[in-house]
Amino acid sequence: MRKFDTKVQYLKYKVLREVARQAFKGTLYDNLLDIPKIIVPTNTPTMRCCVYKERAILAERVKVAIGGDKENPNVIEVISIACDECPVGGFEVTNACRGCLAHRCEDACRFGAISFNQNHEAQIDKSKCKECGACAKVCPYTAIVSRKRPCQSACKVKAIEMDENRAAKIDNSKCISCGACVYMCPFGAIMDKSYIINVVDMLKKSEKNGTRVYGVVAPAIVSQFSYAKPGQVVAGLKKLGFHTVVEAALGADMVAQAESAELAEKGYLTSSCCPAFVDFIHKNFPDMVQHISHNLSPMATIAKFIKSTDEKAKVVFIGPCTAKKMEVQKDTVKPYVDVAMTFEELQALFDSRDIDITTLDEEYLDNASYFGRIFARSGGLADAVEEGIKEQNLDVELKACVCDGIEACKVALLKKSKNMLDANFIEGMACIGGCIGGAGCLTHGEKNKAEVDKYGREALEKTILGAVSTLGK
Repeated sequence: MRKFDTKVQYLKYKVLREVARQAFKGTLYDNLLDIPKIIVPTNTPTMRCCVYKERAILAERVKVAIGGDKENPNVIEVISIACDECPVGGFEVTNACRGCLAHRCEDACRFGAISFNQNHEAQIDKSKCKECGACAKVCPYTAIVSRKRPCQSACKVKAIEMDENRAAKIDNSKCISCGACVYMCPFGAIMDKSYIINVVDMLKKSEKNGTRVYGVVAPAIVSQFSYAKPGQVVAGLKKLGFHTVVEAALGADMVAQAESAELAEKGYLTSSCCPAFVDFIHKNFPDMVQHISHNLSPMATIAKFIKSTDEKAKVVFIGPCTAKKMEVQKDTVKPYVDVAMTFEELQALFDSRDIDITTLDEEYLDNASYFGRIFARSGGLADAVEEGIKEQNLDVELKACVCDGIEACKVALLKKSKNMLDANFIEGMACIGGCIGGAGCLTHGEKNKAEVDKYGREALEKTILGAVSTLGK
């Protein structure tokens, strides 16, 4: 067993591993109904009230692992049977309330939702409460607490609702597929759809029909697979059957060069690298869509180049991002990227073939520059655009606003829409820390951005122009 943050994440991995294993053997659809029993072989429950519910939930997980509900366009899906109907009371007054004389909570509430009972204890009128939390902030006894579900707390775009059975429900008109809810749900009731069997199918067919499967690896890989070296991950991909492994960071170099020129031409841009950020603009700031950079993301940019040079190429993107699975469905990206998968899914692929990457000799990955590689962290894109301006002697001064997380993105866009932000370039990253904080990481928590910079400094190419000039050679 590899190190995962939670048992929920490990369970998800076991389902993906077994699905991939059966797919490689060609027995997936023959044994599809048996996978829950393979994972939970005894009649003793390990997580739920009974083994039958465990297996029923696992059966739903298997469905999501092979593509999920085809009628649901979103790649984030709720497994209703797994949802534990968490408390959803919003802000509540606990028994820590002392019925004090100050009544700061009442003064703080601008909506008249706070009143007091005969014991002078505060109470909240739910019909008036706006969930702003002002009362909780001023209570000297911290007696007012939020009873929000973990998924709702994690979702900063307020896309989580409840269905008629009080199970979580995703509002696709608001969801940006960032996957924050996927990791935060303590019952694993929310999953990102997997297309791992499509990858297996491509790898198996490449041996017969002469196609070549390219793995495009996100620079955030440096913060993953801590038990092995990046070069061993590359070797593992080759052992799986990938023809070539290319850095998405090389696409980032191409984007940085083009985006800096676009900024000089237009005078103001918002970045187009993070698909969740782009989707957020479309859904919440439609008047600002015109300012989104017209460049494809690094993933799509390098994939487009690969397919322009190899007509038999199939491209699989591998990174930490669930929103990339939505991006590859776009008409502008679909011709270039065949499948997007996460680092979680890559680990499952390795283990489905019993590949211990720690035993492999390193195969070096060196296609990009320092500036392309630092796209993995918040602020890296802005640094690269500044370098692109410098290298091309462009007549523009970069005034960047770096947004670390979707809440910061919302604030920046709101200010810019009201002409209250002195910036000509907004770098938007939906995940805290940038791509290294993505929902599809093997491990979560705070990542060391210095690791990304160190990985960048190890690049042979030190300039964007130097890296881009190697294309086609």
